[in-house]
Amino acid sequence: MIRLASTSETRAKLLQDTGIEFIQSPVDFDEEELLKVYKNPRDFVCAAARGKMEAAVEKYGLEIPIVAADTVVAVSDEILRKAKDEEEARKILQKQSGNKVDIITCMIYKDKEKTVEDLDVTSYIFAPFDEEDLQNYLKSGQWRGKAGACMVEGFCKKYIKEVLGRESTAMGLQVERLAEIAKDL
Repeated sequence: MIRLASTSETRAKLLQDTGIEFIQSPVDFDEEELLKVYKNPRDFVCAAARGKMEAAVEKYGLEIPIVAADTVVAVSDEILRKAKDEEEARKILQKQSGNKVDIITCMIYKDKEKTVEDLDVTSYIFAPFDEEDLQNYLKSGQWRGKAGACMVEGFCKKYIKEVLGRESTAMGLQVERLAEIAKDL
């Protein structure tokens, strides 16, 4: 049994599908301040995951091992955060259209004896997005709450020309790696 320090439905589904028993426990951590300090997406995502882990340990303790994670989307090392409105989502998605997009996840596992930090990158090469399709996606609102306004398991899926890495990383949790780390639980 592990504690997933996240409200992400996608991360919870990944754990369910992998057969890892968990309880989902939210943590309150504001990542936005980190953007002022960390410009490199890899540095940022690890700092955010560490912040979430610290908040989780403080709130819940380590009676149950904790997993915390953060994911960012980047194009040419520019961090693409969650869009605040439809116009910002359009601009973010246009940067991804026809480009290589890196989805970077830092996952941290912590129990009473060890801490394991895992940084992984999945890169997608996207074909150019169809304008009408993009407009429909924007109107649907499905981009809300998604890093880079991107849903590789949804809207972006049909535009994928090439994938370098694991889908689970792109979905926010390296469950294959977590299964190795937590195999004795």
